Amino acid sequence: MSAQDIAARLQALEDIEAIRRLKARYLFACDRKDPAAMRACFANGAVDIFYDAIGRFETADALVKVYVDVGCHPHMVEMHHGANPQIEILDAERARGTWSLQYGLINTRENTLTQLAGWYEDGYRKIDGEWKMVKTHFFSTSLMVLKLDAEAIKVMTAGRPPAAA
Repeated sequence: MSAQDIAARLQALEDIEAIRRLKARYLFACDRKDPAAMRACFANGAVDIFYDAIGRFETADALVKVYVDVGCHPHMVEMHHGANPQIEILDAERARGTWSLQYGLINTRENTLTQLAGWYEDGYRKIDGEWKMVKTHFFSTSLMVLKLDAEAIKVMTAGRPPAAA
């Protein structure tokens, strides 16, 4: 194996690890209610974001606005668990990845517990030496919403989520 082949393989491994860290930063920023850190995970300008029932967005700023309006509240206690990354380096500046997601939300105002599962299909670009998301599509596969009270737990929804409009 040539030194050039070894250098290319090492670069691919470093790029894959950088993309793993990017997705981890994104999910952690969502949980920490940190819109600036969340926004920093995306490229500037036009991006392709589709988050199932939440909607479609053509800029990261449009997604961040909805995130701030809906999710950035103390009563929304969230945990995003991204797993099973399958990352493919397409060339020196482009990559794609698929991730599974297990999401939990405790809404302390409405006393509900939401569990959502699904997967992301992402696109990445290396911009000025740093990987950024340019595409992220989320497809939900299961949803459960429970109403919590001192007397009982009531199942509000369980099964496959409704199809996105």
